[in-house]
Amino acid sequence: MPPLVLGTRNRKKGEELAELLGPWGFELVTLANLPEAIEIEETGETFAANAALKACEQARHLNRWALGEDSGLVVDALGGEPGVYSARYSGPNATDESNNVLLLARLGKTPIERRTAHYVCHAVLSDPSGTIRAQSEGECRGRIRLAAAGSGGFGYDPLFEIVEYHRTFGELGPAVKACLSHRARAIRALLPAMLRLVDLGEWRV
Repeated sequence: MPPLVLGTRNRKKGEELAELLGPWGFELVTLANLPEAIEIEETGETFAANAALKACEQARHLNRWALGEDSGLVVDALGGEPGVYSARYSGPNATDESNNVLLLARLGKTPIERRTAHYVCHAVLSDPSGTIRAQSEGECRGRIRLAAAGSGGFGYDPLFEIVEYHRTFGELGPAVKACLSHRARAIRALLPAMLRLVDLGEWRV
């Protein structure tokens, strides 16, 4: 099979996707290893729209199969913020730390029972022509802690608690996250369509 381009330069996100897809025989490469890759402006108003932009525009430019995904955090008490702006919540030079600080400030003294939230991931697979061949969405529900806990994961993981486990994604570690996360659920939902394309002999340049 031709390598699958993962539409991200985020090393941790790339590693997470590689762990989910690698066992199925897909050869994977991230944008960090493709100097000819282009920057995609995330102008969509939904996770689905941004994922399609990342997959289709990059695939067409590189003439390769590409997987684009857009994911983020939706906090009920904040009317859905940060949503599609999750990665740049605290501004154009946002970091995970600055985003987490802003999120805690916005929630203020909101009691724990009202700090419900969920992660969303929309994944899109594009062929080299820029045509969407499969897409899926996954969610993971939890709540936002009053303070960060754990050093694992990335993004809002140290604040995002899986209520049933009484632990944040930052505390639970990659093995548990690979089972429960929004990204894992989206990729598992996408896999049957990806494998079907391989079986039909359509996964080619």
